[in-house]
Amino acid sequence: MKLNTTNTPSLFRKKESLKSIFRFNTIIFLVVTSLLLSLQSCNKKAESPKEEEKPISELSIYNLPSKWTTQDGKDIEMKDMKGKVLVMVMIYTSCKAACPRLVADMRNIESRIPKKIKDNVKFVLVSIDPEVDTPKRLKSFAIENKMESDQWVFLRSTEENTREFAAVLAVNYKKIDPVDFSHSNIISVFNAEGELSYQQEGLGVNSDETISKITEEAGKLK
Repeated sequence: MKLNTTNTPSLFRKKESLKSIFRFNTIIFLVVTSLLLSLQSCNKKAESPKEEEKPISELSIYNLPSKWTTQDGKDIEMKDMKGKVLVMVMIYTSCKAACPRLVADMRNIESRIPKKIKDNVKFVLVSIDPEVDTPKRLKSFAIENKMESDQWVFLRSTEENTREFAAVLAVNYKKIDPVDFSHSNIISVFNAEGELSYQQEGLGVNSDETISKITEEAGKLK
């Protein structure tokens, strides 16, 4: 019996064709895989890890665990203001002598801060009379003194927390009658890490150095 050889070249060509197609598909697969792996690698490089937050130093007020309430009734901790330069003073709203001068000094300092860095600064007034200075009273005081922008923060807390914070600022205060206190007149500047940078003591004193320190610290921030 004779073998039919007429189809042999055709079969051979089909086999070779299939091999070519297989090789082509293999090459395409390898190229696509290589491109995908390359893209994944690029994405991993693009997704740079976030910078770890700088640890809070031992000298920072952000270590204080005390809770405070703002003029808007919001509960915060000192560390919630991290990242801003803080200009702080301790007052009480029913004061008729020194506090109005301190408030005027704070407003004067705020008005002289360059606009380009003003968003990096918060002006914080802490009450030494939390019994009287409720959030509602602090809000009214802020409105009366045109200190309503987000840059102005009024805080109250417990007597214990207030005493602790006064000690940090080296502010002394004492109740001398049912409505009045004697107290230190100090404006303090803290850097963005919550470390004390400068203090201005007295009423109506020249604030040039205070403003210079605030500007220096705020200029370090983006």
